[in-house]
Amino acid sequence: MELRQLECFVAVAEESSFTRAAARLHVVQSAVSATIAALEGELHTRLLERTSRRVGLSDAGRALLPKARAALDAVRDARDAVDEVNGGIRGTLRVGTLSSLGVIDLPALLGRFHREHPAVSVRLVTAASDGGSPGLLDALTEGRLDLAFVSIPDSPPSSARWRDLTATPLDLVVPAGHRLADRSRVALGELAGEAFIDFPSGYGNRVVTDRAFTAAGLRRHVTIEITAIGAGADFVRHGLGVALLPRGSVAPDPGLVSLPVTGADLDWPIALATPGNRAPSAAARAFERLVDPRPR
Repeated sequence: MELRQLECFVAVAEESSFTRAAARLHVVQSAVSATIAALEGELHTRLLERTSRRVGLSDAGRALLPKARAALDAVRDARDAVDEVNGGIRGTLRVGTLSSLGVIDLPALLGRFHREHPAVSVRLVTAASDGGSPGLLDALTEGRLDLAFVSIPDSPPSSARWRDLTATPLDLVVPAGHRLADRSRVALGELAGEAFIDFPSGYGNRVVTDRAFTAAGLRRHVTIEITAIGAGADFVRHGLGVALLPRGSVAPDPGLVSLPVTGADLDWPIALATPGNRAPSAAARAFERLVDPRPR
């Protein structure tokens, strides 16, 4: 069994596609197929179930996947140790992120990281494509991400190490001409009966909003669900509802009005999560220090 075989197997398992796995590994699809076939032949079992729509794991594949990831992590750690002795960090850093991080300037952080560690390739995964913060945490646990910016208003899960970074208030965003548009602020109780544009259940800002309305004994009607803050502002602009969006996330727009909300806890938390079930790579440790430069 060769490391390249394990790399191909993990890539296909995570991408659920030979085509996407080949693109990820920068090889042709036929090479991935041949490598998987050789691995299955060596193990005398089928690891993947192929259909016309997707590629899934067989029982044997599900048993192999965590072992394959552990083997690749061990090789990564060995390479990290040698690279650090030689004064450099290499490899790939896989970062999960939300569509907005409030005051955290992720492009600036990644730009600085790239300048300091040019030999590290960065892959960015957004919550919209991975099921929100819960999906990002699953990806951390499964080894598909090295770290992630997440919003989990509840207690941190035991599967991840956790560091709170910031909290941003959610402001009410209404279209110009709305009955509340000329106000300087608004009480939560005044929003009963409004049609809301919001994120799907499980997203951090949706949890914060739902909890505030429940605590106030108010019912809320969500008519449109989104996965990007910019899309929420667009729907509000066209009069399709109101939204509670992170303060500062909506650019100045004559068609929109943002109002602080009183009488409710609407602070949206952002944390940096790393896997609790394995040691971080050298690249991940370097990025953590960049996000939070305090000595550790």
